[in-house]
Amino acid sequence: MALDDYRRKRDFTRSPEPAGDQPARKKAGAPLFFCVQKHLASHLHYDLRLEWNGVLLSWAVPKGPSIDSRDKRLAMHVEDHPIEYGTFEGVIPEGYGAGIVLLWDVGTWEPEGDVDAAFRKGDLKFRLNGYKLKGSWVLVKTRGFGPSSGLGQAGNSWLLIKHKDDWSGPIDIAEFAPLSVKTPNADFAEILTGGVPEVWAHNPPAKTGDTGKLFQTIIERALTMKAPAKDPMAKRPKARRR
Repeated sequence: MALDDYRRKRDFTRSPEPAGDQPARKKAGAPLFFCVQKHLASHLHYDLRLEWNGVLLSWAVPKGPSIDSRDKRLAMHVEDHPIEYGTFEGVIPEGYGAGIVLLWDVGTWEPEGDVDAAFRKGDLKFRLNGYKLKGSWVLVKTRGFGPSSGLGQAGNSWLLIKHKDDWSGPIDIAEFAPLSVKTPNADFAEILTGGVPEVWAHNPPAKTGDTGKLFQTIIERALTMKAPAKDPMAKRPKARRR
């Protein structure tokens, strides 16, 4: 089954992620859905997901999409995800993918040619119409020469490339537009204010390196944001008379 790998890797008694138990229902001729989720786990990466045949074909992009046509971004093909995952945003407390998921972009996509044949060939061309990503793109398989990593295995590596068009340019789109498209103006800390998992007090998803420092900063900021604000008009205790 298409979602067996997805379900096998997750404990849905702990994770708020959708299990994908509901069959995907779609009107004939309705546009195909796509999303990009910014995922801070053991490493920061961006998950590109394209709806096809009732699931979301998924690639983990470590550096995130680039709209500069000169860039070739590594994209590791990972397990298919359920359609419901496309609007997921929240905190995965522990287990596979533990971390914070932010819905970074969403919209529709159009394949340029036969998707199944292009996928088998390793040369998938398509157009995106999202809030942040638009225009013509291609995913090209690297024929198994990519590195094995926590985001995927050697042989699953592709390159995500923006074609030169009206929507391309020398802009770091991830830095220029870092926030959620689901929760207005939300970053990782805002999403985490919904509740910092207790397990993160002694076992955060990343403890060392730049990612560990980033988690520490985000957790501290989320706790500060969640703390009740002090009333500036509150009466101060009277000074004792001597």
